[in-house]
Order: sequence, then C-alpha cells, then structure tokens
Amino acid sequence: MTRFHLHLVSDSTGETVHSVARACLVQFDDAQAVEHVWSMVRTRNQIDRVVAGVEANPGVVLFTMVNDTLRQLLQEGCRRLQVPAIPVLDPVIGALASYLHRKSRGVPGKQHLLDSEYFARIDAITFALNHDDGQSSWGLNDADVCLVGVSRTSKTPTCLYLANRGIKAANVPYVPKVPLPPELTTAEHPLIVGLTNDPERLIQLRRNRLDLLHHDGATEYTDIEAVRAEVREARRIFAQMHWPVIDVTRRSIEETAASVMKLLARRHGMND
Repeated sequence: MTRFHLHLVSDSTGETVHSVARACLVQFDDAQAVEHVWSMVRTRNQIDRVVAGVEANPGVVLFTMVNDTLRQLLQEGCRRLQVPAIPVLDPVIGALASYLHRKSRGVPGKQHLLDSEYFARIDAITFALNHDDGQSSWGLNDADVCLVGVSRTSKTPTCLYLANRGIKAANVPYVPKVPLPPELTTAEHPLIVGLTNDPERLIQLRRNRLDLLHHDGATEYTDIEAVRAEVREARRIFAQMHWPVIDVTRRSIEETAASVMKLLARRHGMND
C-alpha cells in the first residue's frame, strides 16, 4: 500500500474538490491518501499557511479557487516545492466559457448562495424526514417520488440523497401481511418506485442491524424462507400496481438515486 499526502484547497467549503478527489482515488486500489483539507482560503495569509503545510507534508495539491491572484500564489508556492498543483475545475470552466462566449464570474462559493434552489433543497429534506418510513401518509400525494420496499432496501438514505437534489421523496415500508396505506395506492402525483434486494443480502443487512440493537434470537425477519416469501410478495404487488422496480443488491445509494432520477426525467419527457 502506497501512502501519500493529498492537499485539498478550496476558497469555499471544499465539498467539490473533496468529491473529485474521492472519485479519482477509488481507481487506485494500492494507494492511500493522507488528506489535508484547507477550506475557505481567501487571503494571502491563508495561502501562506497552505504552502507551509504542503512544505511540511509534500504531496499532490488539488484546488478549486477562482481568485487569480491567490491561485497564482498557490501555484508559485507549489512550483518552488516541486509538487503538482491541479486546478480541478479549470477544464470545465474553460470549456463552458468557450462554448458560451463569456467569462466566468469568479465568485467563490457561488454554488452555496441562499437562492431558490437552496431553499428547495431544505424544503425537500424536511419533507423526506417528515415522510420517512410511512410517516405522514396523508401527504404522500405531495411527493415527487415515493419509494416502497421491504426493510433494509436503503429507502431512507436514498430519499435523503434525492432531497439534497431538491426532489421531494417519501418512503413507505412493505411489511408482510400489512396492507399498504390507501394514500399510496391512490396517489397520482408522485412517481412510485419499488425497491428490492437479494434475500441473502437482506438477511446479512438485517442481522447486522439486529446486532447493533443487541437483539438476539432468530425471527422471520432473518429467516431465509420467510424473507424469500416477503421479497416475492413485494414484487408481486409492485407488478400488480405497475410500479417500476429497482434491484438495489449491487447498487450504491448514489446509483439507486441516479436510476430514480432517470425514471423521473423520463416520466416528465426530459429523457429518451
């Protein structure tokens, strides 16, 4: 395993450069980054501290900064230390500027301004929390998306991920022998999606959940035949209701959410 220092420098919260770094690092199985996060860097003194930190722990520098003067100071410092300094947004901003025939505004943290999209995300997150696990079923028709599935199909984290994209998402659990709420089966506005999982994978997740709760003993919740029947019955209902189904067995939360957003876009005629 190769360990190396990775400096993430941003004039805002650092979320963007951190996400880019993580997306790239997963492609290198034998490398482990020791991350040094430098956020809200907006003055010469802060740049000096960053350069001093890089000198103390030499390594790759990834940065998202829009101020030309501060960028130049950082790059000059990195050249002196003979470490690479990579501006991760430059290719995208440059391509957009060329295509749009205009110059970027160069305002740090502009994606975090308190605009209408920001408040839409907050509203969606509040909605997801209030309509989690079948709560407030009377408001399901106000959702953009409603996820239905057996226990441990990642309904809650997927809803929260969607909410962070401004999508009002609710989720309803399928419980054996318990009818789904009529507000769900009669809802006309939301896209309703069934989530399913491999029974053996479900049992593993459920046992881990019970271990965290210090719950001992075998129950139908983790019995293979009972779980198989539960998954079959849920799938039967999804088919009966003509709801699209996503198998989350080999999907991350992000991949499941991306599939939901694709279905939503297709429903609104925004996709082919």
